Amino acid sequence: MFSKACEYSIRACIVIAQNSLHDKRVSLKEIADAIDSPEAFTAKLLQKLVRHKIIFSTQGPQGGFQIKNSKLKKITLEKIIKAIDGEEKYDTCVLGLTNCSEENPCPAHKKYKSIKKELKNMLRTTSVLEMVEDIEKGKAFLKSKCE
Repeated sequence: MFSKACEYSIRACIVIAQNSLHDKRVSLKEIADAIDSPEAFTAKLLQKLVRHKIIFSTQGPQGGFQIKNSKLKKITLEKIIKAIDGEEKYDTCVLGLTNCSEENPCPAHKKYKSIKKELKNMLRTTSVLEMVEDIEKGKAFLKSKCE
């Protein structure tokens, strides 16, 4: 549903947030390893997230990436998706048709319309902090133990 870049960015934000909760900065290498992504690709994603003020970076030996604790509740999946994939991701046709609309619907348009509304709401209301808390409580995982 989302681009690979977006999926990796969400996972990176979760890793960064989890470390930030414990007042730790995390390096590019640690993030790339944690999300199973090449470092160069991860670096580009992190730069974009920094530009959109979702995460911040500090240079130097004690440097790395972090999210201010005061922002953890405010960073939602929607903000990450918009930063990486852009606004138009929300308005695309589920079948990828460019001319799909209310007046000219694709075969899935009517059924997907209500699902899309629920999805938008979930993305708008789900914070990175919520996801980290579920991981910390053992209710969710980010990386399978089998990998």
